[in-house]
Amino acid sequence: MVVYAGRNRTDASPQRAAEPASEFFERVAGPFWDQVRDVINEWWSHFPDCAQSGLRSRLLDRNSDTNVYSALWELYLHEMLLGSGCTVKIEPGIGTRGKNPDFLVARGGDQFVVEAIWTAQRLGDTVPNPLPPQLADAIDGVPSPNFFVSYKVDRAGSATPPQKRLKTGLTRWLASLDPDRVIAEYECKLPLPKHTWQEAGWFLTFEAIPRSPARRGDPTSRTIGIHPAMSWFGDEPDRVLDAVKKKGGKYGDLELPFIVAVGHAALFPEDEDTATALYGTSVEYVQASTPTFGRRPDGYWTATYDHAHGRVSGVLIVDNPAPWTWTKNTPALWQSPDPSSLPSPVLPTWATAQLVNVHVEHRPPHDPIYTALGLPKHWPVGDAFPRRHRG
Repeated sequence: MVVYAGRNRTDASPQRAAEPASEFFERVAGPFWDQVRDVINEWWSHFPDCAQSGLRSRLLDRNSDTNVYSALWELYLHEMLLGSGCTVKIEPGIGTRGKNPDFLVARGGDQFVVEAIWTAQRLGDTVPNPLPPQLADAIDGVPSPNFFVSYKVDRAGSATPPQKRLKTGLTRWLASLDPDRVIAEYECKLPLPKHTWQEAGWFLTFEAIPRSPARRGDPTSRTIGIHPAMSWFGDEPDRVLDAVKKKGGKYGDLELPFIVAVGHAALFPEDEDTATALYGTSVEYVQASTPTFGRRPDGYWTATYDHAHGRVSGVLIVDNPAPWTWTKNTPALWQSPDPSSLPSPVLPTWATAQLVNVHVEHRPPHDPIYTALGLPKHWPVGDAFPRRHRG
């Protein structure tokens, strides 16, 4: 048994908005994605037999993309630990609360516990998307060799509207436009062409963006070129903090160094956001015209005075881990400043961050992450979606 069986795949198009991640990984054709599936199959085979079935079910879950990406995150962590010379026991029966963490890790004479969590968005919330995925797929399915479109949802209906008239109207409008003329008019400060559509309580405004001459005529290119900006910003520290809180006290006393490993999916991840979540908000005080710096007691380790959070020795963070970033994004271990925390071992491929007084000191890893994964530096090789021209 494997996760992905070998078969003749022919659909090389990008993931559709309404397509579950598991279906996309199973469906998408091309050498780039064959490499991804082969490595997932291999890494999955390195799990003990008793854990393979559950992991495979999560990787193939069509009802939850979070399940798929959290399983990929655990797959990556397990392989990275093995490749770093560790032995790994899955879901060991340790702790004082009757629940089992993900990994008991041994390296040399050291043992430590790793618990994985994937943060696709703020825990318990969903990221609002005003456009239903079926509608986005319908727009992307409109033939548009000469233009991208942007859209703005002026009013959202209560249910997904029928798409036939939308596709017909968009197709007719885009076909009526001359891309070279639109470019010339835009250079003369004229606005881009607009098209409005309304049905079943929905009201959308589209704008036509000419493709450059070199990018025209590609049948695999999506029609939507720009999605509207969404309010995903401003909660990054809370997302990290919530993730660590959720896992930090789950297992009680482990009597070993305990690392919470956060797969941090974020649009624009910043170290300062993580520092705020774990060490507290950085502030500047001015006394007698002399500025001094400090941190508020609102971080994971700095907000408690009874050392309740001292059980967590470190938080290992990888920003946006996914198969196409596995060999590129460096794991960073943020170390606990709490004197009651057990010190955690640091693997050679981990960068570190440590609070010294009120400042965070960063150190780079000794080795690049791809050395522990057993993969080339530039992996997967090739283009995910090679451009195809009409014959």
